[in-house]
This record gives sequence, C-alpha cells and structure tokens, in this order.
Amino acid sequence: MGTGYGMEREFHNLGILYADQGKLDEAEKMCQRALLGSEKAWGRDHMSTLSTVNNLGNLYQDQGKLDEAEKMYQRALQGYEKAWGPNHTSTLETVHNFGVLYARLGKLDDAGKMYQRALQGKEKALGPDHTTTLNTVVCLGSLYNSQGRLDDAEKMYQRALQGYEKAVGLENVARYQPALMTMSNLGNLFAAQGHLDKAEEMYTRACTGYRALLGPSSDQCQCLETQIASLDLTQGTPDSIRVRAEGTDIQVDLDRNAKKKSRSVVGNFMRKLFR
Repeated sequence: MGTGYGMEREFHNLGILYADQGKLDEAEKMCQRALLGSEKAWGRDHMSTLSTVNNLGNLYQDQGKLDEAEKMYQRALQGYEKAWGPNHTSTLETVHNFGVLYARLGKLDDAGKMYQRALQGKEKALGPDHTTTLNTVVCLGSLYNSQGRLDDAEKMYQRALQGYEKAVGLENVARYQPALMTMSNLGNLFAAQGHLDKAEEMYTRACTGYRALLGPSSDQCQCLETQIASLDLTQGTPDSIRVRAEGTDIQVDLDRNAKKKSRSVVGNFMRKLFR
C-alpha cells in the first residue's frame, strides 16, 4: 500500500474494518492517515474529510476517549451545517452521535435535545418508518428509560419495533439486529415494571433471533439467557437452572455479577448498533 495522496478512501475503509474487528488502535492509525490525506488533498471542510472526522468521533467513543470524540463531532457538525445545512442526513447523523455521547457523559438533558433534533429532522427527510429514523427512536427510548420515564420509553420501543417490522418485513425482523436489540430493551423495561411474563416473551424472541443470526455462543445470546434466568430467580428458582428455547435445554449458572455483566455487554453493543 502506498503512502501518497489518493489513498485516503482505502485508509478510511481499513479504519472501519479494523474498528469492526475490535482492533481499535490499528483503526485509529488508519483513520488518522485518512484524515491527514483528505485534509491535504481536499481541504478541511470537504465531505470526505468530514466523514472521516465523524468516524474518528465514533472510534474515540469506542476507546472511551470521550473528550476527543466530542471535538470530532463538533468539527463534523459545523462542517456539515455549513456545507449542507442543518437538516441534511449527514448533519442529522452527527447530531444523533452527539446524543449518544452526551448520554454516556450523563448529560441527559443535552442528549434528549440532540435526539429530538435528529428525530424531527429524520422524520422530515426520510420518513417516520425509515430504519435510520427508528434507530434514533430506540435511543430516545433508552434515554427515557434512564430518566425513569418508563411509559414514554415503552412508547418509543414499541414504535421502533412496529416500524422495523414494517420496514424489513415480519419474516425478516427476527434476524434484524436493531429489532432484536429493541426486543431486548423492551424485556428490560417490562422486567423493571414487574411484568415478568412480558419480559420473558421479549427476551425469548430476541434470544431466538440472536441464536439463529450469531450462534448460541454469541455474547448477545448468552446475556439474554442470563436475563431469562434472572427472571426465574426472581420468582424463587435455584441459582443453577435450565431454560428452554427453540427446543434446546441450556444450563445457566447465575452469580451476583452475571446480570451486571450482561447489561455491560448489551450496552456496548447497542452504542455501536444505533449510531
């Protein structure tokens, strides 16, 4: 691979690939090379440059470098607003990313403003049932959940799930990851409300989908099995139990950290999926 200008897109794509593989340090190096090349070849405010800036913000979020992520998003947002205006889809995606970042920082009011702006813009530009619009709906539901606004959160999750069913088709929704994550979120919400039967139904639907899509050993599937087991534990089931899904018995050993771990894994996955 050469090092001259004209390789910016290759570096950019390699950065995305490495990030998807969890090779975050290598991803950062590639994105930095792509950014340097784009700035020199096209200028600081070119769309290719701003795309790399936005992706660097995403990468810094994954690395936990939240201050650096905020700087990248701010630069990308200012550039997109200048070039395309406040309601262009690229602008709105960066606004959405700001919402994700502010939620992580605990700035929930600021996160809500970003999500609302992104949602209103996407509804107008793409329609209320576009999958990109629905991704913001899910994030807004999670924000409401964090704020204790459980009824509002449920409305957002239900809207998103119904929208995904319409957008990708009922026959495909069980293998569509944003829909599966929304089912998991609904399960968490119902569990918090004490609606354990509804929670188990959502967890089981999501777990069945992840088992078919990613395999039974995937983090998502194992976390959901733990959540199902936790529901049974709440109802007095012993610490080591068997749950049944898709005709297969699965041994689930519970410990005091299992539920905390499952939420951490799902939370990390959700941040990547819905931005």
